[in-house]
Amino acid sequence: MPATPHIEKHFTAGEFVRDVVIGMSDGLTVPFALAAGLSGAVSSTKLIVVGGLAEIAAGSIAMGLGGYLAARGDAEHYDQEKIREEREIVEIPEAEKAEVRELFEQYGLTREEAKPVVDALSQRPKEWVDFMMRFELGLEQPDPKRAVTSAATIALSYVAGGFIPLSPYILLSNVHRGLIWSAIVTLAALGIFGFMKARFTGTPPIRGASQTMVIGGLAAGAAFLIAKLIA
Repeated sequence: MPATPHIEKHFTAGEFVRDVVIGMSDGLTVPFALAAGLSGAVSSTKLIVVGGLAEIAAGSIAMGLGGYLAARGDAEHYDQEKIREEREIVEIPEAEKAEVRELFEQYGLTREEAKPVVDALSQRPKEWVDFMMRFELGLEQPDPKRAVTSAATIALSYVAGGFIPLSPYILLSNVHRGLIWSAIVTLAALGIFGFMKARFTGTPPIRGASQTMVIGGLAAGAAFLIAKLIA
């Protein structure tokens, strides 16, 4: 009988999901806490909506810029390390060969078994550098579009998350009812978001959902109480 082909399925969208998680989690939590805090100090939903929109705009820009700078920093770090490795295989090739041999020995190969592999790899400078980058330094070459993509994903996720706690205040004219509905829809969204995030990361979904709901609820509750005490 013909063998059934073995097909491995791996989750490969880790960076995109990470950016969505960063943007969405802050987008849900920070505007929710701000709106709850303002609800304890003012009686106008218009003021809460204006303040919330301003925070969403500022927060999305700040978060997107942070994602851009982080991705650019990763790319610059990779380039600097690659230049250093390219220089070292020319200036100190024997030391670099010894490092490769040590890496193979960590995987159980003897010195005699590793030697022909090391010698063969040293005849291919590009592959040698790529090997050192990946297995010695643990660095993967970043996508050249990563910085822009990361910034846009984080910023848009923040905006999408931010409108969820703010929407009841936009639709309702009563601050008290707006706060109640904002808490309901936001905690539900946090629960769904935490559940889905846990499914992607491999943690228990119920625990992931409960953690995000508790964190969001505590942040909003603290903001509301502080505003009430000060107002």
